[in-house]
Amino acid sequence: MISRQIETLIQLSKTAHHLHQLPALFLKTSLDHNTYIISRFILTSLPISLHFTRSLFNNLPVTPPLFAYNTLIRAYTKTSCPIESIKLFDEMLKTGLRPDDFTYPFVVKACGRCLLIGIGGSVHSLIFKVGLDSDKYIGNTLLRMYAACKEIDFAKAVFEEMPVRDVVSWSSMIAGFVACDSPSDALKVFHRMKLANENPNSVTLVSLVSACTSLINVRAGEPIHSYAVVNGLELDVALGTALVEMCSKCGHVEKAFKVFNLMREKNLQSWTIMISGLADNGRGNDAISLFAKMIQTVLKSDSISFSAILSSKTYERKRGSDAISLISWLSSWSPYMRPTAAEALQHPFFWSCYFVPRLVLLLYNNFEAVAFPIATVAIRARSLTYSQEPNDEQLCSCFKCDMQRTDSDHRTINSAKPEIMVAMNQKGLKKVPGCSWVEGNGCLVQL
Repeated sequence: MISRQIETLIQLSKTAHHLHQLPALFLKTSLDHNTYIISRFILTSLPISLHFTRSLFNNLPVTPPLFAYNTLIRAYTKTSCPIESIKLFDEMLKTGLRPDDFTYPFVVKACGRCLLIGIGGSVHSLIFKVGLDSDKYIGNTLLRMYAACKEIDFAKAVFEEMPVRDVVSWSSMIAGFVACDSPSDALKVFHRMKLANENPNSVTLVSLVSACTSLINVRAGEPIHSYAVVNGLELDVALGTALVEMCSKCGHVEKAFKVFNLMREKNLQSWTIMISGLADNGRGNDAISLFAKMIQTVLKSDSISFSAILSSKTYERKRGSDAISLISWLSSWSPYMRPTAAEALQHPFFWSCYFVPRLVLLLYNNFEAVAFPIATVAIRARSLTYSQEPNDEQLCSCFKCDMQRTDSDHRTINSAKPEIMVAMNQKGLKKVPGCSWVEGNGCLVQL
């Protein structure tokens, strides 16, 4: 009778204040030894307060039931601390509890999120040992874990050994190849998927479009778009944005704009990619107009949107001071207090932003319009670039190229050349060699 009343109280608990009153009642009625009540309470309290639930879990007088462990492990895989799922799994093994087919997928997922390939491999061995390697859901999770850790060969081995594959299995394998920079292999898997009479979903198509984008192959991407239209798949944000990016990067900006206008829902990424596409294809005025339209939709712009606008100004061959005026306007500074180029670049707002080093690089071609020596700005941006973006090799390549200039105005930059080269070597930064794509016999070859 008491347990039923307490179970009702658990179901009625909606706030943290209600939850804090129940442990004392459990202790008074000795229901803190009842595994069913414990499981019910953990399931109810998790959405309200994960911290409080974990605290109660750690102080139980008995070994928590498997259901309680599974519930907490699953909850932590969705948080910013997925490593806690792995810790709970290790703790559960020490208690003598045997994981089941609900435990392993979330532990494997946590290993993938933490990029712990070693622990993930050990869990895979346990899965094989208990005979759950043929479970379709566990196999899909293992596949995604290996792909997330960039171990595409292991992911492929899991995929090939799966006795039954569903659309999730095929989609995960395709996405894994795309994530591991093997877009050609992703398209081959899609061809096998069609031969297996498995219909792709929108998630599959997004990965395929991304593969075509990496290959700069709009011809391969157009049938994918046609498939979505013919089969009535909704042009959602993810698929629409992927198509816009593919068309833009392949130089088909008109097609990109057409897809963009067909999208019923757009997020900030959709707008930014379309703005960047216009800028990259020499349509700076259209990019700025679209940015103004985006502002009217009450979407909050970010630093990448700013970078796209800066690119459009450069393609339009505007003077550097105009770019600074544009930035000051975009930053919502008062038009009556619009700063000069020097004042703008000295403002701390700019030096705290992601796009500042890019701004300086974009101004290199227009540095005569800046009110003070661009060399000082370049050196300052260079230090920020190396401290905040140590892996941005493209920026380093730009600095290398600009250090070759012999103009008298670049004496300060040339004098800093040895320092920059030493900093790049210390960071282990290398310039990636360029490449070209040549189409022949219906396929693309990278040179």
